[in-house]
Amino acid sequence: MSRVKRGVTSHAKHKKVYKAAKGFSGRRKNTIRAAKAAVDKAGQYAFRDRKRKKRTFRALWIQRINAAIRPFGMTYSVFINGLSKSGITVDRKVLSDLAITEPVAFQAIAEKAKAALAA
Repeated sequence: MSRVKRGVTSHAKHKKVYKAAKGFSGRRKNTIRAAKAAVDKAGQYAFRDRKRKKRTFRALWIQRINAAIRPFGMTYSVFINGLSKSGITVDRKVLSDLAITEPVAFQAIAEKAKAALAA
């Protein structure tokens, strides 16, 4: 049986890890053992934070809506209740964007929600 020299394959595998570790500091970018551990951990964080990103953005939209609705004499929960009673189905992302970019349209929605609560 012939002898197999594995330098080429191991170099290619290491190259993949080093490429993923680009931008890391210290030994984490140029020592295979440390780089491999750092890249694995980075992948775990990336996986976790792809899920967490959705929660974070929803929380941000809710905070923005709450801040925008306060001048109309309502809280966020009262406003959402009014929206559901009035039959308006606009998601929080769009409401947040309306509150920032189109304050007149947001005011109209707020008035409809307030009217639905009074009725």
